Amino acid sequence: MAKYETLASQIKQQIERGIWQENEKLPSLRKQAQISGYSLMTVLNAYQLLESQGLISSRERSGFIVTAPTRPSSMNNVQAADAVSINDFVYEVVQASRDPHMFGLGFAYPDPTLYPRQQLNKSIGAAAQQISLTSAMDNFPPGNEELRKIIAKRYAARGMNISPDEIVITAGALEALNLSLQCCIRPGDWVVIESPVFYGAMQALERLGLKVITVAVTPENGLDIAALERAFQNYPVKACWLMSSFQNPIGYSLSDEKKQRIARLLETYDVALIEDDVYAELYASSAPPLPIKHFTTNGNSMLCSSFSKSLVAGYRIGWVAAGRHCMTIQKQQLMTTLATSAPIQMALVDYLKSRNYESHLNQLRKKLIIRKKAMAAFLKENLQNVATIHIDDGGYFLWIECQPQVDTIDIYREALRMHITIAPGKLFTLNNEFAHCFRLNASFELTDTRRALLSKLTRYIQKISV
Repeated sequence: MAKYETLASQIKQQIERGIWQENEKLPSLRKQAQISGYSLMTVLNAYQLLESQGLISSRERSGFIVTAPTRPSSMNNVQAADAVSINDFVYEVVQASRDPHMFGLGFAYPDPTLYPRQQLNKSIGAAAQQISLTSAMDNFPPGNEELRKIIAKRYAARGMNISPDEIVITAGALEALNLSLQCCIRPGDWVVIESPVFYGAMQALERLGLKVITVAVTPENGLDIAALERAFQNYPVKACWLMSSFQNPIGYSLSDEKKQRIARLLETYDVALIEDDVYAELYASSAPPLPIKHFTTNGNSMLCSSFSKSLVAGYRIGWVAAGRHCMTIQKQQLMTTLATSAPIQMALVDYLKSRNYESHLNQLRKKLIIRKKAMAAFLKENLQNVATIHIDDGGYFLWIECQPQVDTIDIYREALRMHITIAPGKLFTLNNEFAHCFRLNASFELTDTRRALLSKLTRYIQKISV
């Protein structure tokens, strides 16, 4: 396939997915060349091919305009499925990422060397000295009172009034998300998730025997809100599992205006919100993002987060600001995990009260910004004309979109032979829609050894993209 045909195919898919609407102006030839990395002549040939297919037209002084309508289906960007099956493949990818000899670009957590290990170890020691016979009971659901107060104060600093009594401490954010989902659904209910989506959402739906509706998320526009409303209109949706800031895997963050629109839709259709906010502390701007929950008013939203991405992964301490569902979630936790580790809760209280968490976060954010930009620049240089590197402010993931004919499972297998892990697009979807995409963890410093490994991988991607 010629370069202009590849570009034309990509733009055609964007039109079909509703990224470019009828009568909307496409980027100019020069702008498209900058975005895609192709030459002006390649872009011109691609536009002319799309024009010959009746998808776009050239208008004097206006450039190229989309003339073909998006797909006529009223459920454009919405897909429904009666069952979910993803767990086996997730297990395979996660197991590969555990190998200490791998360059873990498929790893879900930041580079472990970025954590304040020595200070955390001191806090563990301090907590061990404080443990008494009543400690376990003091840390039963809803969890350690001091820890809940600290979390509530941190929300207050972001302009959110969340009571400590509304917060339930959990064994990581995934437990918070699962408990939140279970408290508002029954087997066979319909739940909305994003596509692509964090694989933990699909695992939860599979385990609980739920029906799923996926709503498209794109690196250019984030969640398709119009499609979300169509899903609410056409299905008896009980809950909506969303990540509105630094979305995993694509990294996109919704604007406050879009978050407000989603909040209104959820309340209009009486749909419970389960919001995954684990990357909220890893912002690159001057202020932290506000979650959708901030714009809701009816208490039917559950905001889930943890310290796993910002402080330490192994402690497995998360929480949910549960609104009116707080008591139900506590009862469910008592019937499943019983309680979150008392010593670890106490250690985090010690760290957050006696160490400089804000100083750690400021240093962490700076390093993540530098490393993410460095890896994106390296990939853009080495994957010119064969892949698009999507980079957003905040978080530490890059979303790589290869040419349509490329299957990133092949890249995943070859990367393993090179002692590299990646997260292929199949991991984040119920179908093959993102088979040509993959996610990379950009939190690792690009040493000479790692550059050499990544160079080998990019040469392979260049080879199979011809």
